[in-house]
Amino acid sequence: MNDTAADLSATRLVALDWGTSSLRAYRLGDGGRVLELRHRPWGIMHLPPAPAGEDAGTGAAFERALQDACGDWLAAAPQLPLLACGMVGSAQGWREARYLPTPTSLDALAQGLTRVERPGGQPLHIVPGLLQTGELPNVMRGEETQVLGVLAGLPAEDPGPWLVGLPGSHSKWVVAQRSGIAGFHTFMTGEVFAALRGHTILGKTMAPADAPGSAVPDDAAFVRGLRVAGGSDAGLGLLSHLFSTRTLGLTGVLPASAQADYLSGLLIGHEIAALASVHPPGSGATAPVQPLLCGEPDLCRRYALALRLQGFAEPAIAAQATPSGLWQIARAAGLPAPGTPQQPSSAESLAA
Repeated sequence: MNDTAADLSATRLVALDWGTSSLRAYRLGDGGRVLELRHRPWGIMHLPPAPAGEDAGTGAAFERALQDACGDWLAAAPQLPLLACGMVGSAQGWREARYLPTPTSLDALAQGLTRVERPGGQPLHIVPGLLQTGELPNVMRGEETQVLGVLAGLPAEDPGPWLVGLPGSHSKWVVAQRSGIAGFHTFMTGEVFAALRGHTILGKTMAPADAPGSAVPDDAAFVRGLRVAGGSDAGLGLLSHLFSTRTLGLTGVLPASAQADYLSGLLIGHEIAALASVHPPGSGATAPVQPLLCGEPDLCRRYALALRLQGFAEPAIAAQATPSGLWQIARAAGLPAPGTPQQPSSAESLAA
């Protein structure tokens, strides 16, 4: 059902989480409250094709995706501002948004928005990505917005610092304070797991991902992998440990149904062990002693197990926070459409 102009009267911002494989469009009201969410399969690598006789250019394809996701919102309330984060700002996106150097702040992100003109409509503003320079440079797009949303939900009196984990294909660990993002690390854990399972000999003895019962995680096998990663022979390293996925299967120790969970434990265990070597758990003067996790619930549960085994404090689990982060950036940039006056949210202290 399409919205009417009356239905949109409480809307202040159209916020877009636009990644490689999908597009999420949010209608946000006062305070960043999510009034409506729509999900479309139009990631930057898969955009709607042009009908016969229409413009097949890149910009036109992105506009078609936008119209499919929320064109009725924009038609009914053409004054609504638009703000997007994620890979839509990459070199393969609608318009490349520059990387800002870390450390960075909410204000810097708000002041660094890239503007994309849209004939006949409000411009689209794109949040910049982040670049961490050094001998091994690191980048992120989209996660910076999610981290700001996570911080917005924390008590204002808690100064941090925090170690915010965003597990996934390319897991990010972000060192964050009230002043913004101090630095971050990337681990290709999820993508490596998928590659090892699908394209190496390790996958040959595993039960298929769609086998009956495979959706139920085997926590015992997962914890076994964690303990091997952090055990007495941890010095042998990940490349040695990986082969034990096969040998434990061949010797009958691990059934086929448990081997994928064991492999997951090995990979996540090595990730968290490496993290602990850089950010030792505890209450040291410079150690981020407050771990936080934000992501898919079962994956966060597994990462919480790994953190505890490495001596970290019990991590808090945050809800999906991208719309909240987009709202914080929009407020700092002065984008939301006027509405009922409201008190500044505690999250605005991030810009202090």
